[in-house]
Amino acid sequence: MPKIAIFSFAHYDGQCLVPALTAHLGADNLKCLPVRLSEETAELASGCEVVCLFVNDIADERVVNYLADIGVKLILLRSTGFNHVDLECAAKRGLDVRRVPVYSPYAVAEMAVGLLLSLVRKIHKAYNRVREHNFNIENLQGFDIHGKTIGILGTGNIGRITAKILNGFSPGRLLGFDPYPSDEMKALGMEYVSKETLLAEERNDVLMRKVYWCPTERYHLSPRASHARDLSHHRQGEHPDDEEGSGYHQRLPWRSHRC
Repeated sequence: MPKIAIFSFAHYDGQCLVPALTAHLGADNLKCLPVRLSEETAELASGCEVVCLFVNDIADERVVNYLADIGVKLILLRSTGFNHVDLECAAKRGLDVRRVPVYSPYAVAEMAVGLLLSLVRKIHKAYNRVREHNFNIENLQGFDIHGKTIGILGTGNIGRITAKILNGFSPGRLLGFDPYPSDEMKALGMEYVSKETLLAEERNDVLMRKVYWCPTERYHLSPRASHARDLSHHRQGEHPDDEEGSGYHQRLPWRSHRC
């Protein structure tokens, strides 16, 4: 059985991940490390054929080369994003890299809408006042989402779920941009427009960004657009398109759970 070094180990990993791995590999083949993988900590993976990483672990060229030198064959990611792994170096050294392609799109979408509600109703400010026994409502007036124009940049899995949730607030208009428009969103009433039109200052009361970070698209929001209105963004890392992501990145080659 292969031995696995689990970096960035946290208590919640002990509740789900460890029992599952123990059932398949046995407790003796698990090395739970509550430290991040880096050039300084990579030696802790000695004797292991597999390393399991989280989003803050660093597997750059030096680390990947070191892991290959000590016999590591597989890098498992507990995340969808893989921008913290040097894939080119891993491929050259024969290390396979696997990730989680889809998980919790509803949780991400609901969290984003929750953050939006906190912004438009100033819940975070009201909470701080009430903690100090200050019940003054001055400057705590928000605005209704009802009747407003909502823009969604990227209508992949999370973007579509977000649009469905926001549609329940009866917005005046629901605008969207994606190079691969969704028939489901069109049926919902979304009006697809160009990216430039969507980002125009006068177009939206609320803009939701639901796209992956990608080097070729990293400047799709200008400073003016970012400050023009309420902006809610809840995404992760640098990844290509997959079942969870926006069609925004279907031009990229990786499609499966193998990075």
